[in-house]
Amino acid sequence: MVDTTKQRLIDAAGAIFAEKGYEAASIREICQLADANIAAVNYHFAGKRALYVAAVRHAQCCRQEDVPFPEFPPDLAPADQLRALIGVMFERMLSPHRPQWHLELMLRELARPTEACVAVVDDYIRPMSDTLRAILNQLLPADLTEEQRWMIGFSTVAQVLFYYTHQPIIRVLMQSRDGEALPLDQLADHVTRFTLAAIGAGPVVVAAGVSPAGSHSVKVASGRDA
Repeated sequence: MVDTTKQRLIDAAGAIFAEKGYEAASIREICQLADANIAAVNYHFAGKRALYVAAVRHAQCCRQEDVPFPEFPPDLAPADQLRALIGVMFERMLSPHRPQWHLELMLRELARPTEACVAVVDDYIRPMSDTLRAILNQLLPADLTEEQRWMIGFSTVAQVLFYYTHQPIIRVLMQSRDGEALPLDQLADHVTRFTLAAIGAGPVVVAAGVSPAGSHSVKVASGRDA
């Protein structure tokens, strides 16, 4: 049976850490919001720092559970594998179906990394990085150095992260959209086209609506659908 006190503490801590930051958040305030005894923090997490790490990991884990990795058919073209993975990145980062504190806490952690960052990288980001590099290795020239391959991967992810970290700015700049978010499919198509063009594996990006061959017609199963 799931210990609801432990989960209440994580949810309460995540919301308060996201709003105030680690230093300004107090255990007393967290326990009041969670309707838990102060001793419960030490019992379940051995202190405030471990509770913070648990909240960050929970925020990241929920996004990944909602949107599992795609399962690529053996004959799926590398360009379409890239489109599917970029689509998963956007859905994980910009999913509206989870509490807002998940996003806010992760943004705080990106801005001021703690030991929680290491846990998130090892548990969640590294598997995605390995998948992305395997896809890019099918598209990149064989004579590239490891550093070049890493930088191309980082540049690909950076395009997605821009829309993740700059949502408020984008909405202000694009006033013609009346604050409406850009569709995730449109963003994924654009980043895929841009990346393929940059590495010489796709046409030059000259017009909206041009997508890599087969990206709209291929259905890629996710772990959730399997």
